[in-house]
Amino acid sequence: MTTHAGRLAKTAPATTVNRTRPSLGSRIASGVGGGVVRVFLLLVGLFWLVPTIGLLLSSLRSPEDMNGSGWWKVFTAPSQLTVDNYQKLLENGDITNSLLNTVLITVPATVLVVVIGSLAGYAFAWMEFPGRDWWFLGVVGLLVVPVQVALIPIAELFGKIGVFGSITGVVLFHVGYGLPFAVFLLRNFFAEIPRELLEAARLDGAGELRLFARVVMPLGGPAIASLGIFQFLWVWNDMLVALVFSDSGSQPITVALQTQVRQFGNNIDVLAPGAFISMVVPLAVFFAFQRQFVSGVMAGAVK
Repeated sequence: MTTHAGRLAKTAPATTVNRTRPSLGSRIASGVGGGVVRVFLLLVGLFWLVPTIGLLLSSLRSPEDMNGSGWWKVFTAPSQLTVDNYQKLLENGDITNSLLNTVLITVPATVLVVVIGSLAGYAFAWMEFPGRDWWFLGVVGLLVVPVQVALIPIAELFGKIGVFGSITGVVLFHVGYGLPFAVFLLRNFFAEIPRELLEAARLDGAGELRLFARVVMPLGGPAIASLGIFQFLWVWNDMLVALVFSDSGSQPITVALQTQVRQFGNNIDVLAPGAFISMVVPLAVFFAFQRQFVSGVMAGAVK
């Protein structure tokens, strides 16, 4: 009996190992597949960075060098690199004022959409009031309204109340157009919060505002960060709304650069660094908050 049991003990592990160990062909296929995917993603990333690198190098070259050869010439003639273009950019009042206007438009439009959208999303998710579902359906319906449809009536309204052509008018339009998506996104995220957490906070005497600030906001941080990034990128890169609702004193960087393009041959030394600054700011914001952005997207996908 001892010999038979010993034989079973010796053969059992070998059988288990043979069942779980992958074959040589599958291991080679998985290794090659992973390597190919990594190389492909690396090539895509490098290809995506080429325009950014080209614009950066172009902004560091003189107008004569830019008109004479491509930006890749700096790899054989690094002496072409200079910061004179950025010094001229700082001396250009139109560009510097437009950069300030862009900040004055983007920051309030992003903050207001995040704050109002968070409060409205919490109300639609966890507060009871008459017609809640119908109001939410109305918000969802606003998601399919093209921005072009609202330009003329909103322009007439802003003209009557005296904000047309001002930074306030541009901010109000971005806030109004960004709120439906914000409310829809945050309401669906907040609705997935366990009810037991909210009920426990209410039993401890927490009111709605305290409940929102102490429980909902920390749990909804990834979704709120994702919304903030979306809104910031959309407002910063917008040109259509700014063309319609801003004037020469309130135009953002996108409109200022579009004006500079008309004189491309005379001010390329200002256009290149201005375009790079306009592009690098949203990229910096995205990379600074990419962890929260990915967390928000993955949380929404899991739920």
